[in-house]
Amino acid sequence: MPGFQDIHGQDHIKIHFKKAIENNKVSHAYILSGEAGTGRKSLANAFALTLLCEKGGTNPCLSCHSCKQVLSGNHPDLLYVTHEKPASIGVDDIREQINDTIMIRPYSGNYKIYIVDEAEKMTVQAQNALLKTIEEPPAYAVLILITANQDAFLPTILSRCVQLKLKPLRDSIIRDFLTDNLAVPEIITAAEPGAAADLELDDELEELEIQYETLAVPEIHTGKRKA
Repeated sequence: MPGFQDIHGQDHIKIHFKKAIENNKVSHAYILSGEAGTGRKSLANAFALTLLCEKGGTNPCLSCHSCKQVLSGNHPDLLYVTHEKPASIGVDDIREQINDTIMIRPYSGNYKIYIVDEAEKMTVQAQNALLKTIEEPPAYAVLILITANQDAFLPTILSRCVQLKLKPLRDSIIRDFLTDNLAVPEIITAAEPGAAADLELDDELEELEIQYETLAVPEIHTGKRKA
């Protein structure tokens, strides 16, 4: 799980998150939208890691107890919403994993963070259940919705979240990453950098979502924010 410093590209989003932390203006709800493989999960995890770091600041130290818990997947205040039905996230998933637990204060630190991957799969009933939490969240709560299609969200959800959109990388950035970090021969990347990226993608890199596929030149939209 990388910190901001390990994510290639996505500069505008990283700056947005860092300024929010630095100015103590972290929103209660974010939407990270973009195609699969664009670094949405890496950004969500890096943001969560930074917020939970015991040393504070805009970059995680990676050495404190809290950072080690996040990196090992064992931090009690970082929760990933799961769902049994592959095609949908139901109202019970949201109620049981978010609504019923969010009023329990963080075990350590200042934040309790929920990450919902494939959030576009939430049913209308699930979104309405989540809306109640977004409208009146406790001060320590941060919800991050990861999606490939934010048009699937209700307008009331969109209006209450900070929307961060990712866009594709230029070929030159893909090429530089592949040649500098993965030792892909320049002759291959010069012909088809996207194809070369696919050839070099192994399970470990996929899990870490190393950012060679897209560049964050995001459009940033701010919805209504609760104080």
